[in-house]
Amino acid sequence: MKKLINNPDHVVSEMLKGIEKAHPELVYHEGYEVISRRCKKANKVGLVSGGGSGHEPAHAGYVGTGMLDAAVSGNVFASPSPDRIVKGIEEADSGAGVLLIIKNYSGDIMNFEMSKDIAEMQGIKVDCVVVKDDVAVEDSTYSAGRRGIAGTVFVHKIAGAKAEAGGTLAEVKAVAEKTIQNIRSMGMAMSPCILPGVGKPGFTLGEDEVEIGMGIHGEPGVFHTTVKSASEFAQILVDKILADYDYENSEVAVMMNGLGSTPLMELYIMYGEVEAILKSKNIRVYRSFVGNFMTALEMSGCSVSLLKLDEELKQLLDSEANTPGLKVR
Repeated sequence: MKKLINNPDHVVSEMLKGIEKAHPELVYHEGYEVISRRCKKANKVGLVSGGGSGHEPAHAGYVGTGMLDAAVSGNVFASPSPDRIVKGIEEADSGAGVLLIIKNYSGDIMNFEMSKDIAEMQGIKVDCVVVKDDVAVEDSTYSAGRRGIAGTVFVHKIAGAKAEAGGTLAEVKAVAEKTIQNIRSMGMAMSPCILPGVGKPGFTLGEDEVEIGMGIHGEPGVFHTTVKSASEFAQILVDKILADYDYENSEVAVMMNGLGSTPLMELYIMYGEVEAILKSKNIRVYRSFVGNFMTALEMSGCSVSLLKLDEELKQLLDSEANTPGLKVR
């Protein structure tokens, strides 16, 4: 195992300290593994998201203007505990309530909902939405229903823009729910990743083997296949998405997301193939995002996310965001 770390037991805290040092507009709450905005905006709905570490820039990288107010980190690929999440809620609260954006994994659902109850007993108004954009599987060992993957970043962006514009908690939740309903994602993995505290791959793939539908924690996919061309892989991923939801004759935002070690060269090749497929289906790309947005440590592979847009979602998607992981001008 070759990693740029000190002690495997301290990777999360040392990462978050590094984020604070690199981005002084953010503050790290040591012991709680929470990153929040240093300056709160009074009477604004607060947005909190989080989950296991290892998906950077998600989630701490999306704290800032136009997106999250706080992000809570668990250990690598492990849900954060309720005390951490409650701290995130407290830091995000400025008097207008807090919305929790949760990915659909059993541990996250349980701990975030428990934290919601605790925060409400403290007098903070809290609501939540659950992202489940992965069309690969209906159920898995890790979740009751579909998994939440890279499409979650679109929810951060659009709900964050609504909150920044002064929306109420009910309004922010409503637009987050609309975003969730219109997102579908599908991914693939070409190599495993190594957890710092484990020192060996979490699964194995043969030299010429690819897993279609692999989750961001190494959860099983839909099927194995052999290495193919970018155009063939793009067709597999997009076909699965379009079979699940009707995007025809619509405008969409596209996210071509790397899982950690896929070069940008390959992501842009894949994006070009995805756009060509969409054009052939009379699906117009309004805005595209290519890069690492929700990774799985150093896993090689990618995912495609489509978000069907209306005028409201387009306006919110275009609103300013200034965070370490995503900037929109």
